[in-house]
Amino acid sequence: MATWRYDPPYDFYNDDGKPVRNPERFFAVSDENGRLLGSLYFEERERGVFYGLGMRPDLTGRGLGLAFVRLGLEFAHERFPGRRVILDVADFNERARKVYERAGFYITGSHVKHFDGWGDVTLIDMEER
Repeated sequence: MATWRYDPPYDFYNDDGKPVRNPERFFAVSDENGRLLGSLYFEERERGVFYGLGMRPDLTGRGLGLAFVRLGLEFAHERFPGRRVILDVADFNERARKVYERAGFYITGSHVKHFDGWGDVTLIDMEER
């Protein structure tokens, strides 16, 4: 995943080269041949389980996102039964936001977070229905 490169404006999601913090929260998603398709991330928070995900760049924009998001949701519900699932998405990433809405998420607010090299970025908060 460290070598994955997304086209602008999604290059915001490129690996920053820093060591991964909390690797125990990441889960690999592979196909039947063992090829890495993406990763899932889960962090227990007061409001619920935060869900992060990333799909291999060459698979994005091909209509595979909804199935990928749902796969992660199934895993979250098995691993964290009864917990609400929450996520955030960069405001500019309308493509992902639409997929999340199709998967049953709705917008609950927004916040701004500072990212080195990117400055302040508005993130849209979402929660599963």
